[in-house]
Amino acid sequence: MVLLQLDPFLNELTSMFEKSKEKASLKSKVQKRKLSSVGESIEYRCLIRATDGKKTVSTSVGAKDHQRFQASYATILKAHMTALKKRERKDRKKSTEAEKKESTSTTKSKKL
Repeated sequence: MVLLQLDPFLNELTSMFEKSKEKASLKSKVQKRKLSSVGESIEYRCLIRATDGKKTVSTSVGAKDHQRFQASYATILKAHMTALKKRERKDRKKSTEAEKKESTSTTKSKKL
């Protein structure tokens, strides 16, 4: 596992997305970490890891750089999630009408 600075991590993440575009998958994980040392205040950092199965890269983001990193990270993720399929949604109106028709047809058959 390689711990990179913010910008090299984003560059490497982009290249990993490009390589895995055709047939491989890419996994990303975010963890919240608490760092403290004797006599100092507690500092919260996020540990972000990305792996394509063969190569793993990670970075640690502090509170100061969080906004900038999150904007760049979100842009990269949105740009490379083009292979996702849209969810098929049922029309609520049609499904309730179909249920009403089924319930009326079963009550008619019971009466006969």
